[in-house]
Amino acid sequence: MILDLDTGIDDAMAIAYAVAAPDVDLIGIVSSYGNVLTPDAGTNSLKILELLGHTDVPVFLGEQHSQTTDHFDVMPISAQIHGKNGIGEVELPKPSRQVESQSGADFIIEAAHKYQSDLVLVPTGPLTNLALALRKDPSIAELIGSVTLMGGALTVPGNVTPVAEANINQDAFAANEVFTSKLNITMVGLDVTLRTLLTKSETKQWRELKTVAGEKFADIVDYYIDVYKVTSPHLHGCALHDPLAVGVAIDPSFVTTLDINMFVDTSKEMRARTIGDPARLTEENPNVTVALTVDQDRYLAEFMTLLTGLFQQN
Repeated sequence: MILDLDTGIDDAMAIAYAVAAPDVDLIGIVSSYGNVLTPDAGTNSLKILELLGHTDVPVFLGEQHSQTTDHFDVMPISAQIHGKNGIGEVELPKPSRQVESQSGADFIIEAAHKYQSDLVLVPTGPLTNLALALRKDPSIAELIGSVTLMGGALTVPGNVTPVAEANINQDAFAANEVFTSKLNITMVGLDVTLRTLLTKSETKQWRELKTVAGEKFADIVDYYIDVYKVTSPHLHGCALHDPLAVGVAIDPSFVTTLDINMFVDTSKEMRARTIGDPARLTEENPNVTVALTVDQDRYLAEFMTLLTGLFQQN
């Protein structure tokens, strides 16, 4: 598995889920922009891996902005939700390692050729890095086993505009390249991530472990939960956006799905809308599987078992 993260709070939980899952070999993390700037995402990933005792996982820097812009600024709402440092203003030690010199896109290409159908890619930020890798080496679309991405919304409104979800909105053109490629894609969007919620009763369990990792993750996620009380009080918890994508990549039975060829609208009026592609609706063997409902109780139980077990050790 490769994670492609703009490492904020739910990305940190996605890292924990991936390293805790017994049947996952996390071979690398590619950094992206969104919740924080790309270099800060790389630093946060290194810090989280060190906190969890997994300094064997390399971290690579991906692109720093979308393919249609020349820079990226963190949106104020992102800084509010994740904290200015991306991890709930919780201070973690400076990492002992540095990011790799190889680019994120080149690492994806190399891994695709090495592992082929065994490779699972989980992007939980903008799709700029994957789109760049596809442009540099189109053959990887038929090599990579699967892509399970956190992004998009099919049956519910977006979270940055009435039609757009944040990750897709960061680089709608890149997202469209990915969705209309030959990749085998599962979209884990707001349709299901808003149904999987964590509360302070769960973070209390981590705090009671009396371990550094348990206490730090409780602090980080409690910050997230407190922000959700302001931004989304009707949810009564924080959404497990990114770790749900990791969970579905490992166990697709967590969700019910619809197979459909999709595209990402890049028009001004409907920018970043993820919707069925009229030009390909009747084509056989759609390349996108969209998660529509989720067994939130079974998923949350697995999430807590994996993360609590990991935090007990660190």
